[in-house]
Amino acid sequence: MNNVVNNSAIKKRVIQLLILTFICLSLPAYALFISPPKDPMPFIQETFPTLTKISEKQGDPLLWTIYHESEILGYAFETNDLAKIPAYSGEPVNMLVVIDPIGKYLNAKVLEHHEPIILAGIPEEKLWRFIDQYVGLSVNDAIKVGGSTSERYVPIDGLSGATVTVIVMNKGITKAAHKAAVSLGIIEEQTGVIQPISTIKKALFEKKSWLDLTGDGSIRKLYLTNQTVQNAFVGTKAEAVDKVPASQAKEMFSEIYYALADIPSIGKNLLGESDYQWLTQDLKAGEHLIAVFGNGYSYKGSGYVRGGIFDRIQIHQNNNSISFRDLEHNRVADLYTENTPRFNEMSVFKVAAHHEFDPGASWQIELLVRRQTGPVDSLFNSFKGNYDVLEKYVDTPAAIIPPPELTLTEQIWLEHEVKVVILIILMTILLLILFFQDVLVRHPTFMHSLRHGFLAVTVVFIGWSWGGQLSVVNVFTFLQALMKDFSWDLFLLDPVIFILWCAAAVTILLWGRAVYCGWLCPFGALQELLNAFARYIKIPQIELPWAVHERLWAIKYLILLALFGISLDSLAMAEQFAEIEPFKTTFLLKFDREWPFVIWALFLLVINLFNRKTFCRYLCPLGAALSISNSVRLFDWLKRRPECGSPCKTCAKECEIQAIAPDGVINMRECHYCLDCQITYYNDEKCPPLKKLAYKKRKKNEAEIKITEL
Repeated sequence: MNNVVNNSAIKKRVIQLLILTFICLSLPAYALFISPPKDPMPFIQETFPTLTKISEKQGDPLLWTIYHESEILGYAFETNDLAKIPAYSGEPVNMLVVIDPIGKYLNAKVLEHHEPIILAGIPEEKLWRFIDQYVGLSVNDAIKVGGSTSERYVPIDGLSGATVTVIVMNKGITKAAHKAAVSLGIIEEQTGVIQPISTIKKALFEKKSWLDLTGDGSIRKLYLTNQTVQNAFVGTKAEAVDKVPASQAKEMFSEIYYALADIPSIGKNLLGESDYQWLTQDLKAGEHLIAVFGNGYSYKGSGYVRGGIFDRIQIHQNNNSISFRDLEHNRVADLYTENTPRFNEMSVFKVAAHHEFDPGASWQIELLVRRQTGPVDSLFNSFKGNYDVLEKYVDTPAAIIPPPELTLTEQIWLEHEVKVVILIILMTILLLILFFQDVLVRHPTFMHSLRHGFLAVTVVFIGWSWGGQLSVVNVFTFLQALMKDFSWDLFLLDPVIFILWCAAAVTILLWGRAVYCGWLCPFGALQELLNAFARYIKIPQIELPWAVHERLWAIKYLILLALFGISLDSLAMAEQFAEIEPFKTTFLLKFDREWPFVIWALFLLVINLFNRKTFCRYLCPLGAALSISNSVRLFDWLKRRPECGSPCKTCAKECEIQAIAPDGVINMRECHYCLDCQITYYNDEKCPPLKKLAYKKRKKNEAEIKITEL
């Protein structure tokens, strides 16, 4: 009787202490809840102390332009206007980003966020220090959270406990900055496909006549009639200038033949061996020769006479325009091909290496025709001719097609590839343990070592190293997503958490909540290992009477209902009160936070030394949420005998979390699937029914031996 009274007093004291600690814990947490939107203007003024004007937010994309008098000092924008990417909470983090006219980051500030893990657990100062790392970097930099410096990435330090949040923030800043820089002309939009420059086959030479070269396209022709040129000026002030009679309309205005002359089969045939060698011997890497022959309208132009500039002819390739000066020009005296027409002008122009001319790509020659409309004024029109080199003349490398840009989810999964592989291996090992449990439990020493080893991996790797601790807040987030616009992207942002939820879902369907709580929950595993150590060093254990114990179960369900009601109004507020779970303190932040949270987590661990998994049994809202689905489990592999509970109570007494009722029934809503009862079930030295059968079998064998002896 005295034991019952003492246990009741202990229970009362424990409950009072739990309530008092939770109240103390909630008050400072609630103080962190408020995170009002911030005005961007003070930050812009702080960045540019000498500014005289800030334009309205305008354009596509929306930008502020900052001036000192008429000089542009820089640009500012909000990431929500350019790259609205949902973060951990399902809402985007809105940030102010300031860049200078050449694309250098000058400032970055968080204006608004709804991240529960920041609002309760991680001081906002750490978030500000994270975003300060962008100052001094460039929009051209490929910035990556974590990792080491490489040619492809500029690493910045992450934020422990808020990995998903800062990865999404980095994506929002860099994507918005890239879009702004492209719109401002600071950087060019990449096409994606990279075509390496072709090389001319210098060893290939074929003897060809003029007709052969013009016939196969080695030499191309731009032919203009008077009528064509006249039509180009119709409707302009120059319409009547240099107009020819109708009888001459179809006559030639200009004909220009052009070719890539450093191709041996073209240049040697046209220019002769000696002139070809003379013109090509001093060509540097990346330099090329273009031959131009013309009649009629001069392609050299008056500018050539005045200053050595050929103002009537240009070469175009992609977005590159190439003009020529007198130093890049050589006059050709004669052509050596058979049946060559006569030309008034014959030239070879050198294309300098800095133009990055590709001999294997298409290019155009452009002839500018100018008409004088006054002493100073003039108008001009241009006429183009295309040139496509024959494939046999060049070696063209295959185009480099970069893989499509990975989505944020794909990037995160690729970065966590090793964790994902190891975690899948662990899940496979766990499934094998469960499927072969009837074999393993027949070897108690091996089974206990295997279980303790698995729990140690759960604590060290899944918990402390990877932050893979599920929370009841994850359940609320999932339910809210189902009620709104559901998207898998939100849940795929953390591969470890996603895989653990998949594992929990599968095991809940097959065996109930017991498997996750007993094998995969880092805090549960930590409690079990600490309690096992406490029992090993003979720390006295306190077990509550069954009547008290089964009533305390209800507390975690009441906590779950309260948190669920709060989450319907505010998920962030539910995150505050979900701090009754010590998971974030223990694993995500590793006890680096305000003292009430640390005291609460340590208090639960200390109690666990005297009473196994106290938090899991009585307070855990996540365990309560998972146990609700227990009725849908497909398998019931924990074996029982008719004698279990009456008269045998061995398993009920040995169950260290009291999940077996006095009548021998296992409450699967409270079981953690430690398999200790199954070890006893198959142990003929501990299980009374087995001992009884063994005794009968031994007596029968002794009787048979006596009969044989007689």
